[in-house]
Amino acid sequence: MENPVIIQGGMGAAVSNWRLAKEVSLNGQLGVISGTAMDIILVRRLQEGDEGGHMRRALAAFPFQECAEKIIEKFYVEGGIESGKEYARIPMFSMEPPVELLELTVAANFVEVFLAKEGHEGVVGINLLEKIQLPNLASLYGAMLGGVDYVIMGAGIPREIPGILDKFSRGEDASMKINVEGAKVDDSFVMNFSPSALFGSDLPMLSRPKFLAIISSNVLATTMVKKATGKVDGLVIEYPSAGGHNAPPRGGMKLDESGEPIYGDKDRIDLEKIKGLSVPFWLAGGYEKYEKLKEAFSMGAVGVQVGTAFAFCRESGLDEKLRNAILRFGKFEVKTDPLASPTGFPFKVLRVLDTLSELSEYLARPRICNLGYLRTLFRKEDGTVGYRCPAEPVKAYIAKGGPVEETEGRKCLCNGLLANIGHASEYMNGYIEKPLVTAGSYFELIKEYISRGEYNFGASDVIETILGEREPGTVG
Repeated sequence: MENPVIIQGGMGAAVSNWRLAKEVSLNGQLGVISGTAMDIILVRRLQEGDEGGHMRRALAAFPFQECAEKIIEKFYVEGGIESGKEYARIPMFSMEPPVELLELTVAANFVEVFLAKEGHEGVVGINLLEKIQLPNLASLYGAMLGGVDYVIMGAGIPREIPGILDKFSRGEDASMKINVEGAKVDDSFVMNFSPSALFGSDLPMLSRPKFLAIISSNVLATTMVKKATGKVDGLVIEYPSAGGHNAPPRGGMKLDESGEPIYGDKDRIDLEKIKGLSVPFWLAGGYEKYEKLKEAFSMGAVGVQVGTAFAFCRESGLDEKLRNAILRFGKFEVKTDPLASPTGFPFKVLRVLDTLSELSEYLARPRICNLGYLRTLFRKEDGTVGYRCPAEPVKAYIAKGGPVEETEGRKCLCNGLLANIGHASEYMNGYIEKPLVTAGSYFELIKEYISRGEYNFGASDVIETILGEREPGTVG
């Protein structure tokens, strides 16, 4: 399997959906699905009537049909739920998740990979966040059941993941240490996953996907290549200009006049040292044009990872009305918000200019934590694990021992990202969750499409432009 030149970014939640990944793969590059929150996304697609029957078709191919049938029976609504009716709730992940949630998570990730790979021989990857640890074992197993070719992970130090992939490929159980705030030296917080306990002993043989680590420093690159529990097949070098979550500045959080984090000398990556690790690497963060691809090649990279241009193409999971409104209005900027994400990582937020300010609109939202993917795990006084999120109601966060200052400026990414893809929660009081769109700092390619009035560009247009096979901004 040759290294792809272009890796399509794994943008959650389901902006990098199966349709986008499939289209990129059909064009000879690495199409990537986001594995973030796939359990609730599958549920909401089924509740909305499963237009086209894609979810049910993929579930019909799931190796464990009793599980698939239970999911369809519980969540599928023919014709879709009535407008104004709330979506079904599913449990939040915990250290001991219910069997039904594990089954749902495995099946959901299988479904997305299966659909992305259906009907062709191209390669497909899945992007997961180390920061969202609790669903990852079930997500990885489901993706491997679907035949995923690459696993790409960042937002932390995913040192244990390569060894977990090895174990799942052999049909073995796997475990993973869980980060718990306030844990003591002799504490052991571990998440376990047993495929045989969940689905029985008659398990299918699985291929071990390649593993790529997303890194933002030489120290992390060396740690992953030399100290991971299994083989690291490559690195994605992500600069602070990339969209979504960014690594915090290594010199401490200092802000410029506009309130954005300042990255300095300690954040610079020595690519000569990266080359010395003898693994292929890709560059990410502003590499969306042919000139930047050539620059990446000149620095020793085998290719580039591109997110933002793919996020706004017609195959992405971004809600069509939202996408069209942003592109046709055309006045937007991207700011790195050091407070928005409950993870504590800086997060890129796209702001549409000359409209109701993002802040004033967001302040109308009642604080609620009903999805919980970005909750922090903390050690309670009795040695058990608690769960809190700085975007939840302030009194609840303080009651759980969280400092009040950590609640300031926090936004509910979970609900915002689901609203981005047309799955906004609507509550009994009439409030509907608002989108919270992310993008990279550099979006010249998108601006070129907009300047020519070409709003309906596709993944193939982006790929051919990056490869230098098409003039920028001309849509085929």
